Amino acid sequence: MITQDLVINTLKTIIYPNFQKDIVSFGFVKDIALNNDVLAIRVEIPSNATEVINTLSKEINEKIRALGISKLNLDIKTPKIESPKKAATRNLAPQIKQFVMVSSGKGGVGKSTTSVNLAIALAQSGKKVGLLDADIYGPNIPRMLGLNTNKPEVDQSGKKLYPLKAYGVEMMSMGVLYDEGQSLIWRGPMVMRAIEQMLTDVLWSELDILVIDMPPGTGDAQLTFAQSVPVSAGIVVTTPQKVSLDDSSRGLDMFKKLGIPIAGVVENMSGFICANCGEESDIFGKGASKELASKYNTQILAQIPLETKIREGGDLGKPVVFFHPDSISSKCYMQMADSISSFLKRVKDENLADNKDIQPIHDHSHMH
Repeated sequence: MITQDLVINTLKTIIYPNFQKDIVSFGFVKDIALNNDVLAIRVEIPSNATEVINTLSKEINEKIRALGISKLNLDIKTPKIESPKKAATRNLAPQIKQFVMVSSGKGGVGKSTTSVNLAIALAQSGKKVGLLDADIYGPNIPRMLGLNTNKPEVDQSGKKLYPLKAYGVEMMSMGVLYDEGQSLIWRGPMVMRAIEQMLTDVLWSELDILVIDMPPGTGDAQLTFAQSVPVSAGIVVTTPQKVSLDDSSRGLDMFKKLGIPIAGVVENMSGFICANCGEESDIFGKGASKELASKYNTQILAQIPLETKIREGGDLGKPVVFFHPDSISSKCYMQMADSISSFLKRVKDENLADNKDIQPIHDHSHMH
């Protein structure tokens, strides 16, 4: 006897491509209708990538037919169901013009340091910038901005928070909502909810750019963001070692599959600058990121050296870009901010052009 529960349990064995969770847990299975020997399943996914659609379609077909279902109507819907003018993604923070996601394949490569200094560099170039620390498990940004002892103010309704401010940047982080050193052991749905709240329940200004510091890896947080706001640019931070590059390649792959425009790769710890003699040595090797960038048809945004000032600035809450504007790394960050600004302008212009040319599409469903 085939029951709805049996169908759901079967669908729970199907992992969403490139992630660690199944399509039921992600909430992508929207409808199951069983009528005699005909089964209809409607799935909505956040990707337009043909390979993702084909992989899911094949796996669902195989596993459902193995149950003895003779007729399956599978409808996989992708984000372009509506007119592109309505945009493929909902926007939980419409007062923010563009979103930049800073990601890394693994922890410890300097992703938060990059996010902080990039945000300040963008603010110094005259933009209104926010910084969202979405690294739920290891929120370091409050310390890096010297805000780790501050608590955000609550608005009159008692329901919304004002972001904290430092060095011309608005900031919100789980790190200022919890006591320092508290460990956060969270499951997927809680992470997703927290991220949505940090977009909707924080009173962000009318920002030009929100820089989002992601947790390392490819998982719930990345997917939630891609579904919550229209991300204009994805940046992957890596170090020159081969191991780090393998992880970064997964990060770039994820941007591609989520339809996020790739702005480029930042190579951190790219050479060490001696504080005494100013000489540079390539401790971890150098330039291996070039291969990675060309494979994904993107650019190296910056090669940031290991400089003692960067580490000290992070620990003391005195970002290098603000306190040592003449240092080599600060100049790299400023140059990176320029490249990101140009990239964002291109993305915006392309979107405007696309919206002019495209007529509303009423149905983009994939029937099998």
